[in-house]
Amino acid sequence: MSVIDLFLIGDSESFQAWSMGEVVFCSSNPAALSSMIQKHLLKTNADALLFWDASFPLPPKDLVEQLLSSTSEVWHAGLKLGLSGKPEIIDYVSPTWMLNRDPDSSIEATSWRLSLRACLIRSGVLRQLGGPRAEYDSLDVAGLDLGLRYIRQGAFVRHVPALIQEQQQVPDLKIPLSDELLFIRYGFGRRWVRWAFLRAALTRFARLGELYKAWCKVSAQKVHQYPSFYRQHFLPENDSVTGKVSVLVPTLKRYPYLRVLLDQLRRQIIPPFEVLVIDQTPEDQRESGLQNEFSDLPLRWFFLDTPGQCSSRNFGLLQAQGDFILFVDDDDEIQPDLIEKHLETLARFQTTITNGVAIEPAIGDLPKGFSFVRISNVFPTNNTLIRKDVLHKSGLFDLAYDHGQRADHDLGMRLYLQGELMVLNPDVKVVHHHAPMGGLREHKARVNTYAASRTQLFKQELPSVSDLYLSKRYFSDRQVRERLWIDLIGTFSVKGSILKRFLKVLIAILLLPKNIHLLRQRTKTAERMLVIYPEIPQLQQEDS
Repeated sequence: MSVIDLFLIGDSESFQAWSMGEVVFCSSNPAALSSMIQKHLLKTNADALLFWDASFPLPPKDLVEQLLSSTSEVWHAGLKLGLSGKPEIIDYVSPTWMLNRDPDSSIEATSWRLSLRACLIRSGVLRQLGGPRAEYDSLDVAGLDLGLRYIRQGAFVRHVPALIQEQQQVPDLKIPLSDELLFIRYGFGRRWVRWAFLRAALTRFARLGELYKAWCKVSAQKVHQYPSFYRQHFLPENDSVTGKVSVLVPTLKRYPYLRVLLDQLRRQIIPPFEVLVIDQTPEDQRESGLQNEFSDLPLRWFFLDTPGQCSSRNFGLLQAQGDFILFVDDDDEIQPDLIEKHLETLARFQTTITNGVAIEPAIGDLPKGFSFVRISNVFPTNNTLIRKDVLHKSGLFDLAYDHGQRADHDLGMRLYLQGELMVLNPDVKVVHHHAPMGGLREHKARVNTYAASRTQLFKQELPSVSDLYLSKRYFSDRQVRERLWIDLIGTFSVKGSILKRFLKVLIAILLLPKNIHLLRQRTKTAERMLVIYPEIPQLQQEDS
């Protein structure tokens, strides 16, 4: 049986018997709690600490044991305790981030909106990543800060509504304005505090005098650095990992790249169960003999006369007969262990979806957040393995994105909102070439990227129509508005010398009227799309 020490927060007279470990009484003051946790970890051998509001009935012990037997590290009931959408000020700096849209509070799902009033944390996480910051006045914001830090640094954080009873009285949330700004300071940096202050003042989020007092308090705080990432608790490697994997490859005018990929698929350590090529190349440009070159592969080749990234993948998903679907692009290069590593990741983390990373030679190193195992907030269709049956609930790709960007992100959003655990493993790699022809380029859907806009004077990254359609589908009008402000301000930014930055600002000022007009037109188009879409085909149930 696991040893779990109980931290009862609140009235010490509300004693409750706890047989799984030591009981510690503590106040709701974050500084006092932080100090007690540090001292307690020096002397305890407990597997985990359970933080609990003293007025709540304790959770069932069998549930606690069940949670600790899984591969996650942090479990809480924050959404059920009213933390959905908190702190509101985050909408000024990260309004349309996938994990800023909360799943339903009634289901178990990924969520960083952690409440220390009902939270189970492995001791190893607390030792590696630290506990709540002592600088906060509010226990609720200290918990939110902790959850954001944990999920960013690789701890698996899950909302489990069963931790507390349905009839439980939710305590009133008291979030000081200074704590909201401090949350931005710690989570996003000083630059974003200035931006949040400006937007909060302009939108009358708070009175200017209150904002100024909060600003002064936050400016005096020193930033305490924590380790860069957490080393996960997971099951040991399984030498006999297997699975029927259907590899889904849409292709369009990229036979030279496709030929390389198919050759690499024939060299997989765990062979694919089937390889489905959905060929949308115009009939007069098709290579009729290509299939015969790979007769040793379990190849199923389909021709579609009307190209589309969503319609082609949906067609392939309806044809697939494997238990798992591996999404790769026709201009990927893969290693012999790609399928093996995906299946190993699924088994070791007891999950249904694994995402790898794509190395892009022209761009350089991946961002820091793609260098360690973590819960994923992306769904890259050039390197993802998914258990096919989870698509019965989410549906397939939304045809609104058939000739546009973000189809993968939309499906990933739906999977996240239905509670699926998506794991990103940087050891599962592909090389993505961004072929100069074919693919979305045929639909003129490739737009300027963030990297290009921050390095080149005349490149401006603005959201496409499909970007805005996605944002409007899943986020509030306020969040979409703040996203557009951030996008506009981003057109003034560039990396380089003072002269280069000055020129970028000058160019952005000159282009500002055009960009505002462009965003208005794209927003209107996205709103019209919402009348027609979504159009999401369903995966057919197999006959039993």
